[in-house]
Amino acid sequence: MNVHLKVGEQTVTARENLIDRVVRYFDPIKANSRLQARLQSAMFGAMVGGYVGTSRSDRALAGWRTALGSPDYDILTDLQTLRDRSRWLSRNSPIGCGAINTTVTNTVGTGLKLQSRIDRKYLGLADEQADAWEEQTEREFALWSKYCDIMRMLTFGGIQELAFRSALESGDAFVLLPYQEKPASPYGLSLQIIEADRITNPHNAQDSTRLAAGVERDQFGAPIAYHIQDTHPGEVHTGASTAKWTRVRAYGDASGRRQVLHLCRLIRPGQIRGVPFLAPVIRELKQISRYTDAELMAAVVSGMLTVFVKADNGDAAFAPMSPTEETGASSADADIKLGNGAVVGLGPGEDVSTVNPQRPNSQFDPFVVAIVRQIGLCLEIPYEVLVKHFTASYSAARAALLEAWKFFSGRRTWLAESLCQPVYESWLEEAIANDRISAPGFLSDPLVREAYCRAEWIGPAKGMINEKDEVEAAVLRMQHRLSTLDRETAELTGGDWETNVRQQQKEQRVLSASGLAVTSGAPTQPRDSETPNGDEPEREEQPEDETVEVPS
Repeated sequence: MNVHLKVGEQTVTARENLIDRVVRYFDPIKANSRLQARLQSAMFGAMVGGYVGTSRSDRALAGWRTALGSPDYDILTDLQTLRDRSRWLSRNSPIGCGAINTTVTNTVGTGLKLQSRIDRKYLGLADEQADAWEEQTEREFALWSKYCDIMRMLTFGGIQELAFRSALESGDAFVLLPYQEKPASPYGLSLQIIEADRITNPHNAQDSTRLAAGVERDQFGAPIAYHIQDTHPGEVHTGASTAKWTRVRAYGDASGRRQVLHLCRLIRPGQIRGVPFLAPVIRELKQISRYTDAELMAAVVSGMLTVFVKADNGDAAFAPMSPTEETGASSADADIKLGNGAVVGLGPGEDVSTVNPQRPNSQFDPFVVAIVRQIGLCLEIPYEVLVKHFTASYSAARAALLEAWKFFSGRRTWLAESLCQPVYESWLEEAIANDRISAPGFLSDPLVREAYCRAEWIGPAKGMINEKDEVEAAVLRMQHRLSTLDRETAELTGGDWETNVRQQQKEQRVLSASGLAVTSGAPTQPRDSETPNGDEPEREEQPEDETVEVPS
């Protein structure tokens, strides 16, 4: 006996099993009670929470099994596999490699540049004094940046690029701040990048509440120390039995300064390690690679023109050359090799059956585009920016760039807060302690220290589709006090407006001394940037060429 009940748009069914039928034979009343209880249970499963997505009787959701897991359980158990596959895709998948390269190039570029912005009002400094202090600090920081790498291979800009790329591929990266005397630099602060795989539990011990994935935590979950393996776990020259671990505290015991910077974007409370950037789209990227390889091979096979010569009577006059020059194939080979314009001989009585691959496939591009759009949506990179393909209207291309710029700006802010600013503060402390820079009260008053450490980090510009329109819009924003020269210069060109002013003054002096005219550009009147349908910007009409006769 089965009972069906309509609950909203779902049909709930309570079915009797063998035990129910036996009970019904001896006690129908009790059997009805059992069936009623089963029906109520099914109704509860269909209606719990008021969300259809919680139903366990709906056919679309009946086979969906989920588990309640903590951040460590959901992430750490699969983290090494995610890292390995993410790195494979960054090396071998055009889309995966392009996504990481695009993010690194637009976020970091050649490196975020320091612009000191001290709180001159709180420090009681005049503008001339504050400008001189900021200029001297930026000059000293540029000197240190050339020799900051402990391996003496990268500048600070290169450190930023490598650390950010490693964090994208592996999920997180670690930067140590040791002191090492360098003959070419008056500063001892150095930077050492540690790949995520080397932060592990000593002797591969099991994770616990206080120690998980190489990160030691206090009772509040805050990292207090990191356990670093002396060699990479994938190193072929050493084994696990010879590996050693070094415990490095997150903050110095006596000084309290940062000793380890953990570059990790958190997505869940209590999370201790990061997830690779490509983790949500690993399956899609791998399947697209397989599909592309299959289509490419089919197109190559379809493009091969191979002639097979068949000898029915075994006459030597019709026997093929062995082997053929085009493919190196002969009739004695176990497999037949195709080639462009190749001629392959067959033995007596042999024949060839061919299959037309029907390539190129007209549905290949639309299908791949649809999947790549989903990948771009997940990674927050618009499809046009991800594949560098701008064929839509001017407005659509500009919208894609602006949307991508929100993502890149967010990642740039994260990198500046996680890496650049902490490194700058550690360096500034050493510079002041060594009397390279004067900052009264820096080492004794935390508020004074914060006032001196204020800074901005300028990266590559977002780029412009129509430079004239962008500049005119910037001029209007400044005229209406909506922006500043400093901000507009950084966003339009990635430069420093004070440096531009000094360079322009120098150029004008040189032009005046040489007797050449000194011109100053004036902003033109703004014009409409788009036609009424918003597809293309207006173009100014160019005067026709004129022919002028020059008398002899």
